[in-house]
Amino acid sequence: MTVFAVEYVYDVESSETRNASRPAHREWTAALAQEGTLLASGPYGDGSGALLIFKAADEAALNEVLKQDPFNAASAISGTRTTVWAPLTGLLASHAA
Repeated sequence: MTVFAVEYVYDVESSETRNASRPAHREWTAALAQEGTLLASGPYGDGSGALLIFKAADEAALNEVLKQDPFNAASAISGTRTTVWAPLTGLLASHAA
């Protein structure tokens, strides 16, 4: 399994859309965390986006998971950056390939 850092970028204008979709989005993230696919997630303090840390077989599998995000379905995400990440120290280090 590979660890991926996924950054979401939000438009200021998407605030209402995100607020409406947030309960479903949080249910989705909670389910993924429960199954071990999502290692950590949370919004940036300034509201400009969020960081999500996933485990997936490859980027194609990760993209299939991301398509299911209620924020994605509601067009609440204006941009996404996905990067393979290798946590070497700390709580997530045991997840590195």
